[in-house]
Amino acid sequence: MAQFDYFIVFAEMRTGSNFLEENINDYPGLTCHGELFNPHFIGKADRFSYMDVSMAEREEDPLRLLTRIRERTEGLAGFRFFHDHDPRILSHALADPRCAKVILTRNPVDSYVSYKIAQATGQWRLGDMKKAKTAQAQFDTEDFVAHVERLQAFQLTLLHGLQTSGQTAFYIAYEDLQDLDVLDGLARFLGVDHQKRRTSKATKVQNPQPLQDKVANFDDMQAALARLDRFDLNRTPNFEPRRSRAVPSYVAAVKAPLMYQPIPSGPEAQVLPWLAALDGAEPEQLLTGFFQKSLRQWKRQHKGHRVFTVLRHPVLRLHAAFARHILPVEGPRVFHEIRETLRTHYGVPLPKDGPGRDYDAKAQHAAFLGFAQFIAGNLGGQTSIRVDEAWASQFEILRGMAEVQLPDMILREDTLPEGLAQLAAQVGLDAPAPPPFFDDAPVPLAAYYDDEIEAEVRAAYQRDYMMYGFRAWQRG
Repeated sequence: MAQFDYFIVFAEMRTGSNFLEENINDYPGLTCHGELFNPHFIGKADRFSYMDVSMAEREEDPLRLLTRIRERTEGLAGFRFFHDHDPRILSHALADPRCAKVILTRNPVDSYVSYKIAQATGQWRLGDMKKAKTAQAQFDTEDFVAHVERLQAFQLTLLHGLQTSGQTAFYIAYEDLQDLDVLDGLARFLGVDHQKRRTSKATKVQNPQPLQDKVANFDDMQAALARLDRFDLNRTPNFEPRRSRAVPSYVAAVKAPLMYQPIPSGPEAQVLPWLAALDGAEPEQLLTGFFQKSLRQWKRQHKGHRVFTVLRHPVLRLHAAFARHILPVEGPRVFHEIRETLRTHYGVPLPKDGPGRDYDAKAQHAAFLGFAQFIAGNLGGQTSIRVDEAWASQFEILRGMAEVQLPDMILREDTLPEGLAQLAAQVGLDAPAPPPFFDDAPVPLAAYYDDEIEAEVRAAYQRDYMMYGFRAWQRG
């Protein structure tokens, strides 16, 4: 009897997963069907049905598609899975010992640079060097840190799932993809005793140059990487540190012993100018980019320090996430793929080309209501789209903070001036008044909020309402 019924290739963008899939498919008896559970398509870009299973049917029951490929594939069927694919399939496959696990990894600096170049050129796959497009990547420290944190968090999820279920996986690195012996070993792991005679010819390495030729600000990248603990970055998954993804987002005053732990989609526009004004500085002078090591150093250097965060009402917070990441069509903070999937597959009535001159409170009420209804299912694990930190519950975000640093004070936005004054007094400072709240969304929340909005948001964030005693949101 065969050991496995199907297989899953855990990978990320720019790790060589297309090339690995092509090589797997060269082995008789093995078929990898692409990114079957990508929330924005099925298998490959612009395909929205597969083996007579539609996006809507997959969304309703993802196991239907998994069953279908197993039934219709001659030999062993599998698929590729990234960290932001359907979490319901992750839970199912990770716990299933009849599912073979293949984990593809790549140096995070290389994958990040490759991703940036692909973004710049629009070329995500190369079939022939004559068609190669070239560009240099622009290294962004904050963006890179977020990239590494996502990789580490996903690897730890896989590791924990394998450990607790008593399973093992076949690990393969990007550099192994040209090694026929390793590929043959993978085939044997999957139950196919066949030697490979060639590597796939379809996909080519896109950027074989050294890093210094591929990164426009290479010196800046070297300086930024020098601040990282390279042993944490390059550890094998068995030894990766369990650390909070929130640490790089912490912000400290220029001189005062105060540190702010932002909750995404919170009142940073009020808190950061206040924190800078304590020392007569500008917000861009605040200390950012912390890691666990530099966080400990800051604490040792600032005796009597205080660390704080600020809770925001769930309605206002979800409105902020919606206005920043979902409603517009342009801007660096827009979640373009999620926006399109919400519009086309979840029925959220978002304006295709973004809010125009005719966009009004009635239109935003309908769009935000649809988004809130989606969030209820998203937080409940009923959708294929990731639970982003921009709208994750504040309870879960605070619990994540506790793994590294519990805040000394948890303030409330509706009493922010009083809370900040009390905080400043604890470290012997006079507190300036924070700037007033300004809703810069195309349609402010106060213009379309009603009991229906309140009810939908409350349904999505029942735990936050219960744990923190939120009442209905009050205008102004």
